[in-house]
Amino acid sequence: MSAFETFTALHVPGDPLIIYNCWDPGSAVAIAKAGAKAIATGSYGAAGSLGFGDGEKVPLDLVFDNATRIMNVVDVPVSIDFESGYARDEAGITANLASLAATGAVGCNFEDSVIGGDGVYPIATQADRVAAARKGAGPAFFINARIDLYLRAPAEQHNASMLDETVDRAAAYMAAGASGIFVPGLRDTTAIAEIVKRTGALINVIPGPGAPTKPLADAGVARVSYGGSPWFAAMAWLEEHARAAIDWKG
Repeated sequence: MSAFETFTALHVPGDPLIIYNCWDPGSAVAIAKAGAKAIATGSYGAAGSLGFGDGEKVPLDLVFDNATRIMNVVDVPVSIDFESGYARDEAGITANLASLAATGAVGCNFEDSVIGGDGVYPIATQADRVAAARKGAGPAFFINARIDLYLRAPAEQHNASMLDETVDRAAAYMAAGASGIFVPGLRDTTAIAEIVKRTGALINVIPGPGAPTKPLADAGVARVSYGGSPWFAAMAWLEEHARAAIDWKG
């Protein structure tokens, strides 16, 4: 079984793949030692570890270099948070995904937010962008198409129409070549279960702080990831212990 097939097979609705996101080779090694079956970066932590802000501010050569370095130190499949493809045009997306696949990564996150702009791409536009990503990445690469509607709205604005649009976007992205659907920002397990049922897709979500995985598994999700929270927790720990050491006189 190829690394691509292994990674895809780990996505089991009801028995989700757990992705505790890393940011660099050292964090990847630590997570692999914990028993991770696959490794994936989170864009916020990866950018921060390299001295950049999130939102495609990291030069592409550093993104590819970081990916390659991570793959050199772990023996499990590696997926990269590739934000919005580092391009707006389809030709650029195709070229960038081909370069990412050439690093040996088995997959990526690919979001529909307009980096440097407002909101999300129209459904048809983003479907074309997903198709361009598939063209560049090849047939086996796992494209985790991210839908950012819930991420961009506070919980009190989450409603039935947003769920319907999420389902419509998922259908369009899957038809264009996505391997799975990522819906960050949604924590309502009833709504998650409805999306799983209506799309038939491999659904990825991020749990709320301290939230258990079982209700998400019961809702049928195939992947649970943690985004930037591991980075934030690690940096908070480091700052706390550095302060205690520096302020030893009390």
